[in-house]
Amino acid sequence: MKLAKRWFNAVVEALLEADAAQAVKYVSARETIQATRIRYGGRVCRHAPIEIRITVGRPNYLARRFIKACRKAGEPFPVKRVQLRYPVRRGKP
Repeated sequence: MKLAKRWFNAVVEALLEADAAQAVKYVSARETIQATRIRYGGRVCRHAPIEIRITVGRPNYLARRFIKACRKAGEPFPVKRVQLRYPVRRGKP
């Protein structure tokens, strides 16, 4: 499947706008585009340069669960919205 440049742009823009740790675009049931913000010590450094890793390929375990739920709900592929994941907050509340 040919990947569109706009999908890459959408994933990176969503990641930066939402200040999330990870953004995933589901292109098909067997292909995802994932942008992950590099974190140091589990934290997103706000004053440091932004490093982003882009992964294209097979969906991981969480993505496969989401794809299964999308199929069950009748959602067509590619899924329109980019899915965001935020860093897990640990320690003091």
